[in-house]
Amino acid sequence: MTISNSTTAPRPPTSPRKHRASFVERTVAELSHAMEQALYAEELAHANGLLQQLDPRVKVVGLLALIIAAALARNLAVILALFVVALVLALLSRVPFRTLATRVWLGALLFTGTIALPAIFITPGQVLYRLPLFGWPITMQGLSSAAYLISRVETSATLALLLILCTPWTHVLKALRVLRVPVVFVVILGMTFRYIFLLLQTARDMFESRQSRMVGALDSAERRRVASASVGVLLSKTLNLSSDVYMAMQSRGFRGEVYTLDEFQMQPRDWAALAGFLALAGLAFWLGR
Repeated sequence: MTISNSTTAPRPPTSPRKHRASFVERTVAELSHAMEQALYAEELAHANGLLQQLDPRVKVVGLLALIIAAALARNLAVILALFVVALVLALLSRVPFRTLATRVWLGALLFTGTIALPAIFITPGQVLYRLPLFGWPITMQGLSSAAYLISRVETSATLALLLILCTPWTHVLKALRVLRVPVVFVVILGMTFRYIFLLLQTARDMFESRQSRMVGALDSAERRRVASASVGVLLSKTLNLSSDVYMAMQSRGFRGEVYTLDEFQMQPRDWAALAGFLALAGLAFWLGR
């Protein structure tokens, strides 16, 4: 009797079946992702970059001046130059271009492009091309109008996001008082910002507790019932918490004005940066007339 020395080749490992995430799992993942993005923005605001080292009042006034100059400019080259300035500021402030692309550029391009698309065809002017089958004319004036709108939105949104990413939110609110923004408006912004995080945390805790007690997948009707019930409970918790927070603020002496422990103090570099921002905005306004 002969014994074969050949061995059977091992089978390749079978790939596990893809698990389709349930409604609860997707909700928890999205809430966690939103909170991670907020924490990332807080870490970026304390990085050792150019804008992070400037006084918040300088950033609010200077970047707002650049946004106004971009909005009023009638020269496309000037708007693109301001966009390049925003990119340089992002590079010097250690803000990744990927963050700007995912948070601003793609969304602004899709939203503004949808609005600007009809202008390419309905704006009268020199016809450059006609779409086949439809025969719609693409005019030079229409392309110019769409380019102006998209470039303005992209530049302004990039500058605004640089302000938010490179400055803690409490400092932004306090710096708004330089522009004589009403105290009530500043308080509403601050409380809304904190309530959003509290709402996200509460919602994530609710869905995680639901997920830990859930066995198997839910059908469509059950998912809708869970969603509606969670929204009702979350709204009830929010209303009760808002009343408790307001009473706690009143008992601690809150009468409308918000005070922080951080005191702003202008340094020579802040004055130089403010002068540079205003000079650049004035030059862009003059060239873009």
